[in-house]
Amino acid sequence: MQAARVVFNDIFAWDGWGGRFNLAAGKCRLCLFDLSGTDDSSLTLLKPFIAIATDLRADGSNLKKVTVRACCTHIATTLARRFAIEPARMLFVEYYPRTHYGRQQEHTIPERYDIVDMVWQDEKALHPKWRPLEGPLLETVRSLLGIARKTAPF
Repeated sequence: MQAARVVFNDIFAWDGWGGRFNLAAGKCRLCLFDLSGTDDSSLTLLKPFIAIATDLRADGSNLKKVTVRACCTHIATTLARRFAIEPARMLFVEYYPRTHYGRQQEHTIPERYDIVDMVWQDEKALHPKWRPLEGPLLETVRSLLGIARKTAPF
């Protein structure tokens, strides 16, 4: 069984580009885990770092608000640089919690987990491709979010 170390579990801010305009700067909820510590020394994980990014809840103002989906490559690039992670060893997941809408909240959009595959070139993430997270890895990510919720509200 993996021993997950929480590397980061808080609001994550990233800088934008464009000089003083700081275009595409933003914040998201981020949980970063390191699963390289294992009880079984014969097991080596190819991607022991799991980053789970979620949009922040709306605060009423959409001014300068960017989504995780729109900036996933920039977030991943910043993560790799800031935490000294070899990009090929990181799994980037976007998490969208279940939401309700309608006059009486009668409609539901189920929660969703997407893996974002990226091409890395010159230490920058490019060309994101999304696919649903499924199977045992989905259960692992759900349990990691459970750990994150115990240490900080999500």
